[in-house]
Amino acid sequence: MKRGIAILGSTGSIGTQALEVIRTHPDLFEVEVLTANNNVDLLIQQAIEFVPNVIAINNESHYERLTNELSRLPIKIYCGNEAMEQVVTMESVHMVLTAMVGFAGLKPTISAIEAGKSIALANKETMVVAGEIIMELAKEKNVPVIPVDSEHSAIFQCLLGEQGNKIEKIILTASGGPFLNRNLSELEKVSPEEALNHPNWCMGPKISIDSATMMNKGLEVIEARWLFDIEPSRIEVIIHPESIIHSLVQFSDGSLKAQMGLPDMRLPIQYALAFPMRLDSSFPRFDFQDFPNLNFQLPDKEIFRNLAISFKSLEKGGNWPCIMNAANEVAVEAFLKGKITFLQIPDIIENTLEQSGFIKKPDLDDLIGSDNQARVLTKQLI
Repeated sequence: MKRGIAILGSTGSIGTQALEVIRTHPDLFEVEVLTANNNVDLLIQQAIEFVPNVIAINNESHYERLTNELSRLPIKIYCGNEAMEQVVTMESVHMVLTAMVGFAGLKPTISAIEAGKSIALANKETMVVAGEIIMELAKEKNVPVIPVDSEHSAIFQCLLGEQGNKIEKIILTASGGPFLNRNLSELEKVSPEEALNHPNWCMGPKISIDSATMMNKGLEVIEARWLFDIEPSRIEVIIHPESIIHSLVQFSDGSLKAQMGLPDMRLPIQYALAFPMRLDSSFPRFDFQDFPNLNFQLPDKEIFRNLAISFKSLEKGGNWPCIMNAANEVAVEAFLKGKITFLQIPDIIENTLEQSGFIKKPDLDDLIGSDNQARVLTKQLI
């Protein structure tokens, strides 16, 4: 029986690579749902090729064009925020790949879990904002949450078969992004184009900027805390420029397990979609002769302050990670538009946190309110 897949964010980097995997294994996967925020041209191309049961676009202004261009195909078409939450509940959907960027992925992910769908999680912001709520709901509904981020996929794989064995710490690796070993004076005038030029990974603009500021790693630290139910003090970050070791787990006996491979997101995507099977692939293979040296260094939290801000937000808890995430999303957008400098991003995030109200035990409504208020405040600060 084919596994019915819903891809939230099918036109983004993760979504398009997921469709590559599905294209290679048509006997195993059936595309049931495709959604996009605004990229109507690519969504139409994908719909014509895969003929899903349903497509949905967040920007309602594209609805008429979609219905006109896809009128000859048996595809149901929806639009708007609520549609994103409803399409994941369809009976024919077995797994939901949450590849939407940012806070927008939270409600659809909750809807999918409540409907009992397996989750292939590529939307780290969902876990940053509401990780405790998400994991408690997943446990209640007996829904597996399988990480797609290369680092969390690596940890997930390292932990298989280790039930009952004590974890001493989790070590998340980071490439260091395009500005590794730069000093503050060199970072003062970097352009969005420079920040988008990641040395190892092909990613969307928001994630690329997050990688350049090391906010991406900070978000992954918070995500790891909830995915693997581990105290923040037992999560470390190490810079590994080659991006070959994707992350490590150290156990109480001192031994380390690592998951390795070339930096290719199709690998963790395919692993999550097919779990627990490992499917054959024609992806490029790692060769030790191509990497005679693997390098490691500690991150500089004074230069890449977003990493320090993330640890601080995680330690404080409550709605702080939610506020931090909202402020970062707004600040990154402002940087991409040339409204602020690269080094102003952490300044704005810190100021937003300091001026926002703290809620120790937020529920979902509190988090939605905190997100909205933080975005307004951040825009005012900008």
